[in-house]
Amino acid sequence: MDELRKIVMREKAQSVSSREWKHRLMGYGYKLEETSTGYVVSSMRGNEALLTL
Repeated sequence: MDELRKIVMREKAQSVSSREWKHRLMGYGYKLEETSTGYVVSSMRGNEALLTL
């Protein structure tokens, strides 16, 4: 999970908007959803939550 967190945070730092951040993560096969408790990163294949930010 540390490797996934590094990827997600690196892509966030390189993005100018949350929309671009979501799009960049889709290239890795991840989906980013904003919830009331924060962001949830999940796999596009299995649709399972992998990381909560």
